Amino acid sequence: MTDTKLAVVVLAAGRGTRMKSSLPKVLHGIGGRPLVGHVLDTAEALAPAHVLVVVRHERDLVASAVLAAHPEATVVDQDEVPGTGRAVEIALDRLGEFDGDVLVLSGDVPLLDSDTLTSLVTTHRGSGAAVTVMSAVVDDATGYGRIIRGGSGDLERIVEQKDATPDEASVTEINVGVYVFRAGDLRAHIALVGTANAQGEKYLTDVVGLLHDSRLPVAVSTAPDAAAALGVNDRVQLAEAARTLNARTVRRWQLEGATILDPATTWIDVSATLAPDVTVLPNTHILRATVIDSGATIGPDTSLVDCEVGENAVVTRTDATLAVIGAGANVGPFAYLRPGAQLAANGKIGTFVEVKNSTIGEGSKVPHLSYIGDTTIGRGVNLGAGAITANYDDLTKHRTEIGDEVHSGSHNVFVAPVRVGDGAKTGAGAVIRKDVPAGALALSVAPQRNIEGWVEKNRPGTHAADVAAQARSAQKAGDGAQEEDG
Repeated sequence: MTDTKLAVVVLAAGRGTRMKSSLPKVLHGIGGRPLVGHVLDTAEALAPAHVLVVVRHERDLVASAVLAAHPEATVVDQDEVPGTGRAVEIALDRLGEFDGDVLVLSGDVPLLDSDTLTSLVTTHRGSGAAVTVMSAVVDDATGYGRIIRGGSGDLERIVEQKDATPDEASVTEINVGVYVFRAGDLRAHIALVGTANAQGEKYLTDVVGLLHDSRLPVAVSTAPDAAAALGVNDRVQLAEAARTLNARTVRRWQLEGATILDPATTWIDVSATLAPDVTVLPNTHILRATVIDSGATIGPDTSLVDCEVGENAVVTRTDATLAVIGAGANVGPFAYLRPGAQLAANGKIGTFVEVKNSTIGEGSKVPHLSYIGDTTIGRGVNLGAGAITANYDDLTKHRTEIGDEVHSGSHNVFVAPVRVGDGAKTGAGAVIRKDVPAGALALSVAPQRNIEGWVEKNRPGTHAADVAAQARSAQKAGDGAQEEDG
């Protein structure tokens, strides 16, 4: 149910210079989504009446990412006046006469969950405060605004790092950049904020001091998990946030019934899905929208990106992207499944096999050392070691079609476009250039020619020539002895 009295403003306009990246900070990813994507997911879970995202740096790039993931969000452009206060002021203008509560979130704080924010909003509404500020107590407050309390313990103001006195800088309670304002009070006071500070910016934190000076109630709510409330400002913090989020995700699937033997080396994106009784072995990455059905075993040393894995399948030491693996199928070790690879139930893609844009039918096997591209393989097929579908003629990709119950010899090349009929067989070393009728045996037969003495004549003085001469002499001696006995 929509909370008609709640609007969420997400601040995503900053450059993020400490990331030292050409990519905007809020678009750096953890858990398969950009930082701002996690914030928007949490905002959406609160069911607010409005979600506004304020953008500026790399405006089009950020706006495109926001709307691709959350098309219902409203993108708001910040003007040339810098600062979080100006960002929220512009968002307020877009909200018009909205008179509920405005929850302000930072696009670089990805780990706050909906339960924490729901509790914050509930506390704010119950207290009757004009603003409720979320704080956290940390060991090292460097880089964060400090919560400055009065003698009675009430919040007086928030001081940014660069504007803090030595005493203020020693405070370890920090502002995490999350606020709930009454819209009317916010609207009345944000217009009074100036830019007379070390950064020359219009700070949203100054609104808190103005509300306090106007003797309006100002509250602080301390985050239950300080680590989850902290923003990402550099690559070190990005990695820390990724580990924290991944630990949460792994634990969630363990509690849902998945066996994950080594959480420290298992990475699961927030958009992936694991059924009960899935087993995940060490050094495995389950990424993006991958779905794994019950009883499947994945890993070790496996990466699945946007894949579907069926019930009771086994996938070992495999790299797969946009692939479908059927129930009871077996893949690996050392298999490479590229986009469009589809293995039906009880099939096998074996060791050092690459499959691309191909369908392999039920119970069919490609066990060893093969490349299968742009191919349709029927049911009950077994391709011998070294099978290659030659699908590209330097201009166009062509398809190979292999019918049901086809068995091929080792080291076959299928030169597309070509079709092998149901029940056909091929001999070892065959190069299949023409269609093979159903039930036929296809051979590439060429007479073998042996040129006697070639090595001794053309490679004199080599070890090969020496041992060949010895062997030929021994053979002649043996032949002569047989003639004498005869």
